[in-house]
Amino acid sequence: MEKSNKNVANHLANERTFLAWVRTSIGIMAFGFVVVKFSLFVKQISILLGKTHMIQPHGYSALVGIALVVFGALTLVFAFIRYKKTEKEINEEAYNNSSLFISILTIFIFLISILLIAYLIISSY
Repeated sequence: MEKSNKNVANHLANERTFLAWVRTSIGIMAFGFVVVKFSLFVKQISILLGKTHMIQPHGYSALVGIALVVFGALTLVFAFIRYKKTEKEINEEAYNNSSLFISILTIFIFLISILLIAYLIISSY
């Protein structure tokens, strides 16, 4: 009886972790969507005001936003794969911790944040 309760607790923890990754991927995709829409908003406002110098000819906001949405979708796919792998390992009582996914995600988000900081610094001048 104790073994099944432990197994249920492990499955519930796995599910909570998966749902946290789902929230993370939704957040990344929402941020990408906001970046793209804000870029379009700034272009529309500058055209409306007749200030064409406000439009940055080499703005990469749309590309960054689309990349973030793609990355959020990939995060969701990888989270599901990891969830299923962990579920199988829990059932077989052979769970092995792997931090590769977390390490790759952390490095990628750090690099994106550095690029966004550089972009904001360059575009503010």
